[in-house]
Amino acid sequence: MKKERIYVCHTFYHVYVACLKECCLPEEKRGSAALVLSTMSNRFGNLKERAERCGLFEAVFLFDEKEDVFFPELQKYHKDRGNIVLNMFARIKYTKLLGKLQEPYVPVDFREYGDIYVFCDSDPIGYYLSYKKIPYHAVEDGLNCIQYYDTARYDNKGHFALKAWMSAHNLIFIQNGYGKYCLDMEINDKSVVPFPCEKYIELPRAKLVEHLSEADKDILIHLFIENMDELLKKLSGSGEEKMLVLSEPLCDLNVRKQIFSDIIREYGEIDGRKMQVLIKPHPRDVLDYEREFPQHIVLNGMFPMEILNFIPGLHFRRVISVLTVPNGIQFAQEVLFLGEDFLDRYEAPELHRQNEHL
Repeated sequence: MKKERIYVCHTFYHVYVACLKECCLPEEKRGSAALVLSTMSNRFGNLKERAERCGLFEAVFLFDEKEDVFFPELQKYHKDRGNIVLNMFARIKYTKLLGKLQEPYVPVDFREYGDIYVFCDSDPIGYYLSYKKIPYHAVEDGLNCIQYYDTARYDNKGHFALKAWMSAHNLIFIQNGYGKYCLDMEINDKSVVPFPCEKYIELPRAKLVEHLSEADKDILIHLFIENMDELLKKLSGSGEEKMLVLSEPLCDLNVRKQIFSDIIREYGEIDGRKMQVLIKPHPRDVLDYEREFPQHIVLNGMFPMEILNFIPGLHFRRVISVLTVPNGIQFAQEVLFLGEDFLDRYEAPELHRQNEHL
């Protein structure tokens, strides 16, 4: 008999959404799912141990997922051969080989599970499941992320219809609902997607949050925040109005420092008074904010920002994001999404306006 569910997560936010989905299930079904944490692009610290104790998962696995650059034998397939036919033959070989080479690092037999949920199936796990012909459900990587960056179409510009047909027949692999063994793809809001896919199904994340009980929120807080006393101390601060800046791994480090310096200078006052500034680093952001911004409070970035919604009495006057969609924030009076127009000041627009170049 198959086990019920397993989630493959690449970020803290992915784990958060997996937890929301589990919390929406009847009490008798909780605790029967498995969680896979891919360490390919994210440091999870001791989240595995906390996830094992939280009561939502029966097993938690670490997955040493390997990027294709780890395998030198794959690199020859990236060469442009000058015409679509030769390039597609090379890609067919690449697709199968990447899936096959991933196999020794996969920590669990996915065939033992009834429902497999994969966040970011553009990563090698998507190639592996397609190579093994294992059906799975894809889940949107970030909140409304396809609205701004449809990676499936952007990564496959030119002859997309042909490539999509080949992916539907498992000759090559395309993420986000175009693979043969992708059963469907859960997204937050179908209305904002510029290029619909027949496999998209809408599951608003706000609806998942509405189902949470106070006990559920407490589980999530203790799962993601290791040292609550330290966090509350930083959040309490003085009696000043507070501004939270959400960092992101934008541009190179020097430009990134300039971006967040400009944000604090331009938006750090309200009614002529400076606000107390707190910075929450993105988990994949390697800029040393404590060193670069010693006058401000830097939080531990190793948790999804949505967890702050569940801390009683927490309130910010203003929260600022550049590209991270902040629609889920409920702990602020004012939420500013600066977007692509702001980022145009720091890098060539084509580097972040991907959907406009399809």
